[in-house]
Amino acid sequence: MEQISNEQNTQNNLTENNIIEEKLSKKQQFFQFLKFLGFSLSAGLIQILSFELLYHIIKWDSWWATYLISVVLSVIWNFTFNRKFTFKSASNITVSMILALLFYVPFIPLSVFGGNALEQIGWNGTLVTLIMMVINFVTEFIWDKLVVFNDKVVSKLTKLDKAKQ
Repeated sequence: MEQISNEQNTQNNLTENNIIEEKLSKKQQFFQFLKFLGFSLSAGLIQILSFELLYHIIKWDSWWATYLISVVLSVIWNFTFNRKFTFKSASNITVSMILALLFYVPFIPLSVFGGNALEQIGWNGTLVTLIMMVINFVTEFIWDKLVVFNDKVVSKLTKLDKAKQ
């Protein structure tokens, strides 16, 4: 009985969050984008500083390895803060993390191999990293807003998971 009431409370909260999300004005959506931009810039700073440290100061000879480490650090930071402050997602964190991972499963290999190819033909490694960061920013914002932190999507996936159990 207690579990049912907890599930109903969770469902009510999700419904309230969906109503709030649907009623975001253009001004609120703009501020949401600015928050995403701010956290992405801080994640970008983490990424570029860790990349520069490994690639130019420690002098790792592999662009792709330094990029991979720096992008993973950036993703962890960005997911954590955007979930809590930008999208204020109260939905299932495990499902949200899996959805975020689904974005990075194709993105990271494509950006690693593509960026490494550019660096190998003589492009500046830092410039390549910055280009990949911009591509990541634009595509991740769309994915996060429409999928990862969309309580409707997460709620449906959570229900499907519970139905299987």
